[in-house]
Amino acid sequence: MSDVNAPCLGCAIVRGDTHTTGGVLARAPGFVLHAVASPSPVPGWVVLTSEEHVRGWYDLEEAASRELGPFTARVMRAQREVLGAEHVYAFAIGDVLRHFHLHLVPRFADTPPHLRGRGAFDAAPGEHLPPERLEAAALRLAAALAR
Repeated sequence: MSDVNAPCLGCAIVRGDTHTTGGVLARAPGFVLHAVASPSPVPGWVVLTSEEHVRGWYDLEEAASRELGPFTARVMRAQREVLGAEHVYAFAIGDVLRHFHLHLVPRFADTPPHLRGRGAFDAAPGEHLPPERLEAAALRLAAALAR
């Protein structure tokens, strides 16, 4: 298994050197929003990543910390309004990357029970959606957040 911190995956995403599905979808002071960097069983699964190396929410600069709540709420509203999610989960796990990151995982009416909440992280490869469907959802979110 490769080390996502050598070179730093978070830095590569922030700079645009690593292109996740749809690329960088939006920016806010101290953060970039991008689709999850791995296969996904759920359209519209995005990650809010700090621009700088910070271990956790508690290490964010004060200005970025103030931005986090309002920007996260805006993204979650867009996931509901644009993609039709009935709920959005937020996960700040932070065991691996050197960047604080917040997973925003939508739940839809047809999301199977075992893929709801934390279960989305454990999806079997056969449950991952086609890249085209993930890209379409990411681009719809980007367009909504650009307005």
